[in-house]
Amino acid sequence: MSTISYRTDDRIGVVTIDRPERRNALDHRALDELADALAAARADEVRALVLWGAADHFCAGADLTELEDLAFTRTLRTVLDELADLPVPTVAAIAGSCMGLGVQLSLACDLRLATPDAKFAVPVAKLGLMVDHWTVQRLAMFAGASTARWMVMTAEPIAADRAHEVGFVHRLIEPDPSVGPGATALVAGVELGHRIAQLAPLTLAGTKLGLNLLESDGDLSDPDGAYRAAFERAWASDDLVEGRTAFAERRPPVFRGE
Repeated sequence: MSTISYRTDDRIGVVTIDRPERRNALDHRALDELADALAAARADEVRALVLWGAADHFCAGADLTELEDLAFTRTLRTVLDELADLPVPTVAAIAGSCMGLGVQLSLACDLRLATPDAKFAVPVAKLGLMVDHWTVQRLAMFAGASTARWMVMTAEPIAADRAHEVGFVHRLIEPDPSVGPGATALVAGVELGHRIAQLAPLTLAGTKLGLNLLESDGDLSDPDGAYRAAFERAWASDDLVEGRTAFAERRPPVFRGE
């Protein structure tokens, strides 16, 4: 059964993450399916795209059973680039858990809506791994440098109201109790997508390109490769093995910095 599904609603593309047994955490296969869905949306020339998670969670992160080496991160980087570079506005409709990879997906979208139950975290320091520099850069740009530093340095989640207060979430959506927060977020995202579809597509595509150009290239902002070296060291470390093992065994990790 597929984790990722894609459909169109008039001129709006809708991508659904549906892996409820893992709170929509993504594995290698799901990333490949997500890449296919984004390619389909590009081929369909949709006017906007909405990304959401079924069963009242956006995405709880990466499936830690598959985080064995950098292969997963390379595939993820390709998918995030494709999502960020779609020439149409993209909307993350968020409920419940938005953790790690979920935050990365939301950062790759242009706009973020959330229900009040949503929680956001980048808990890499609990696992002994690192996110790439693009993620750090976008998190600082969209949530503010202070909030980004707090999230990455403490690994603690922030609530939806705080995410909205700092500007990371553009709009809070009051949930409809008859359908739940996930479906409420989806409806709000599709409604926003339809409003966007009435706007001039060439203007939006050009403006999005201009906004993306405000971000300096990762290689230019890390000229001596120090961040990349730290990233690869973390992913090759014994601490990463310990973090994954502790997570699986439901115990606190004991990191040794090696």
